[in-house]
Amino acid sequence: MTVLVPMTLAQFDAFICESVPAYADDKVAAGQWPRSEALARSQAEFDQLLPQGLATPDNLLYAITDGVGTQVGLLWVSVQERAGQRIAYVYDVSVRPEHQRKGHASRAFAALDDVVRELGLAGVALHVFGHNKAALALYERLGFRATNISMFKAVDPGDG
Repeated sequence: MTVLVPMTLAQFDAFICESVPAYADDKVAAGQWPRSEALARSQAEFDQLLPQGLATPDNLLYAITDGVGTQVGLLWVSVQERAGQRIAYVYDVSVRPEHQRKGHASRAFAALDDVVRELGLAGVALHVFGHNKAALALYERLGFRATNISMFKAVDPGDG
């Protein structure tokens, strides 16, 4: 069983310490930010999106637990307006490596569907980095469909 439990302040602090550098690494891996600026830019985005920390309105921050109290991951969702409808936008979801491949992410998204229904929201949206093939496969299995795809091709400068 997987349960979403509202984050405590200590869990939020740990989430920020882990997620800010992880997001910076993803942006570098995606070729969107230079390594030299990535950490500062990541911190600035988190500060902008969560200006009141855990108490930021319209943001739901959960510890993903295994049903017996062990935290196996986290989920950050923001209630937003998109295309004239209120939706849940997933900013971050992660399952700790030692708990991966046990169905926790799938069950966390099923629990999120219940939250979305309770709040009267139209659906769930998220972004996935192109290099994260495992997450992409999970989201497709869960019924998400691509709405925008950005692509990039590096060109060798050559000799001339």
